[in-house]
Amino acid sequence: MRASGKAFGAFAIITGLLAGSLAFSSSAWAKTHDVAMTAVETDVVVEGNGEKYAAWTFNGTFPGPVVRVTQGDTINFTLTNPATNKNPHAMDFHAAEIDFLKNYRAITRGMFGAIIVDPKDAKVWAKADREYVLVQSEFFKNPNDVQAMFDRKYDNMLFNGGIFKYHPFVTGGGKLDAKPGERVRIYFVNAGPNEFSSFHPIGEIWDNVYESGNPSNKLTGVQTYVVGPGSAATFDVVVESAVAYPLVTHSLTGALRGAIAVLLVGPDAKPAPLMPMVPWELPAK
Repeated sequence: MRASGKAFGAFAIITGLLAGSLAFSSSAWAKTHDVAMTAVETDVVVEGNGEKYAAWTFNGTFPGPVVRVTQGDTINFTLTNPATNKNPHAMDFHAAEIDFLKNYRAITRGMFGAIIVDPKDAKVWAKADREYVLVQSEFFKNPNDVQAMFDRKYDNMLFNGGIFKYHPFVTGGGKLDAKPGERVRIYFVNAGPNEFSSFHPIGEIWDNVYESGNPSNKLTGVQTYVVGPGSAATFDVVVESAVAYPLVTHSLTGALRGAIAVLLVGPDAKPAPLMPMVPWELPAK
């Protein structure tokens, strides 16, 4: 798989890319990355009260690990489906430009994650002081209830596989940190499967929005931006004040069922990973 000119891409196990290694020629400056993941069927905690869900995961995480490369790089991707799994698993790269009939296979329920493809010229957009990945998805407590999915009767809306995962005012919730004056970049994926996200920062506006993460698709001064199922966008916000900014889907039926991430701005904010842990996911000491 060669990283295309799109600066941000999403992958989701909705249909299956033929498993195995992918490689195309690359220029002299580009790098080659060997990315290996394992499909793991395991219980994961989805809420601060300890509620677990029998998930299909990449490497045991839900969403899967973030893959980050640079435009023009080559990725040799291998997915392993252990014989101990009860279901078939595969990979679909949404930004792929390939023969559907040749390379895809139909499967049922699945997993999701995100690929960040940084532009080879970093000057095409402003440098971010802090970056986060948020993946929105609907949560069905009974994943075998296909009719509920057809009827859009989801139980909760998740950010990064958790109900109010980054809401510090609920049990077990964490937060997203930033310092006043920082440019915070949110790489946002809507994994669906059905609901649109109306992504909005309460108390702020998006300084810039990049459709599909492409620096060429730049919007400026945006209140709310719609990201459809299976799509993605990159959001920049410069936070001026030391306050709390909830990041929500403004479809409030989704926000009030779990899709609120609080960006807590203060002078003592510490560095944080792209997908911060929360207390209920930390390993036992």
